[in-house]
Amino acid sequence: MKIQPYQIALLVISSVMVFQGIKNFVKRETGQTFLKLGIRLLVWGGMAAIAIYPDITWVVARALGIVDNINAAVMIGFLLIFLMIFKLLSAIEKIEQNISELTRRDALHDIDVKIDKLELDEGDEREPR
Repeated sequence: MKIQPYQIALLVISSVMVFQGIKNFVKRETGQTFLKLGIRLLVWGGMAAIAIYPDITWVVARALGIVDNINAAVMIGFLLIFLMIFKLLSAIEKIEQNISELTRRDALHDIDVKIDKLELDEGDEREPR
């Protein structure tokens, strides 16, 4: 079996994505669940398996009734799509976390201002005029 450059690239990218998923799950980063880890392992592990054993796609293609096998184009397409999806989801989660943090910080600031105002008003009522 001759190893193609796309197989090496696919293995490297799949390995990095699986490693990042496991690292984020172990570190208990926000938004990392067992389900997300499982999906990541399934998708990227499947990509790595197909890169190592490209003949698997023949079995799947025949089971689905597809006659022609275009491994490289399909794998590169899937790779790019999944990479974009994971990066977009990661960016969206970070934006949501930042919005939540800013909203909480703003709410706490408003409460502090109201408390300070109430304390000043109570102080004015106690002083004789």
